[in-house]
Amino acid sequence: MRLKYGLDDRPKGLEMILYGLQWFVVSIPALLIIGKLIATMQYGNPVQQITYIQKLLFVTSLVFILQLLRGHRLPLVPGPATVLLIGIIAAQSSRPEFISSSIFIGGLLLALLAFSGLFTHVQKLFTARVVSVILILIAFTLSPVILNMIFPPEAGLPPLFNLSFALLLSLGMFIANKLLKGVWKATVVVFGIIFGSLIYELFRLGFSSVPQSPVPELPFFGFFFEDLAFKLAFEPGILLSFLFCYLALSINDLGSIQSVGGMLNASGMEERVRNGVGVTGLGNAMAGLFGVIGPVNFSFSPGLITATGCASRYALLPAGIGLLLLSFFPSVVSIISSIPSVVIGSILAYLMSAQIASGLLMLSERGAIKGFNDGLIVGFPILIATILAFVPSEILETFPAVLRPIIGNGFVMGVILVILLEHLLLKAGAEA
Repeated sequence: MRLKYGLDDRPKGLEMILYGLQWFVVSIPALLIIGKLIATMQYGNPVQQITYIQKLLFVTSLVFILQLLRGHRLPLVPGPATVLLIGIIAAQSSRPEFISSSIFIGGLLLALLAFSGLFTHVQKLFTARVVSVILILIAFTLSPVILNMIFPPEAGLPPLFNLSFALLLSLGMFIANKLLKGVWKATVVVFGIIFGSLIYELFRLGFSSVPQSPVPELPFFGFFFEDLAFKLAFEPGILLSFLFCYLALSINDLGSIQSVGGMLNASGMEERVRNGVGVTGLGNAMAGLFGVIGPVNFSFSPGLITATGCASRYALLPAGIGLLLLSFFPSVVSIISSIPSVVIGSILAYLMSAQIASGLLMLSERGAIKGFNDGLIVGFPILIATILAFVPSEILETFPAVLRPIIGNGFVMGVILVILLEHLLLKAGAEA
């Protein structure tokens, strides 16, 4: 592939700004969607919700810049790890310090595994079937969250309208993704958020009698460090649940680094993987200290690189700096994060559908299902995980407290089952 700018080239002047702006635009949606989703679950106060997103922007921007300069040194965009969202949702009824401590410890362990070289042994667990199932599990176990976002109690519009709106918006994004070429393909989610929010708000203003939530008064510029109060606290079940989430996060991070590195024929990939996963681990430890969800490297970079012809890692620095500056402007964060929950649910449906497609494509390309047992290794964990994702809270409360974060977490149980089936119970019939 012919590139205008290689990995270590430095665009000058206006070109650097324009390339950086493109990366900035594509890095914003995931931060806002996941950030607002978690902030809404954890805080009823709108000001606290904005503070949460500020902290998430701050942590992610620092990891972004560190990865470009000292980590994997590849044109990759980090963002909040969806797999950790599952752990946070499963532990919502627990004390917040149990969640932040688990993210902190999980991040430190991931960094230790990466920098010590032990991560290569963990990689052996992740065959094509295991990785494919993990991709699909994330989507299926987030179904209850998507359901609650599409049918919020305070929407003010009929449930049938919300369902129709979500289906049309998701289908529209699929069509746009198919028709658009080049850099425009990378902006489908951005425009989905913009147009979806505008259209939904117009309908809500025109047909709903429910009063709009008051917009919080926020300063134009503001810090958030005074809200930091990290307290290390352990809850064995929650910690173990998050450690399984970090197994999935590590393979996600590894796949993103290897895909972009392979595409660009980058040298020293072993060192890039070690440093990249290590910095991701340190970034998650920092996220735990700040009380926010940890980051992971996203894998949508190849499309933007191909479209722009620019693979320079330095072109991403303006985007990282822009996110860092944005974290200190709560009023601006409030404006750009005012996304209706139905739109967030629709975007998540679009993204998770793409994730399921990626998992199925991997199974097909790797020839990972050759017999009945191979199908069981894929199908049984997904079925059990989906059932557990919809188990009512009153049933979960009957489980022992120490096991609740594990048995009650469909994703974790799915990961445990697929690893057991792949490497132990059905090993003889599952060789790929």
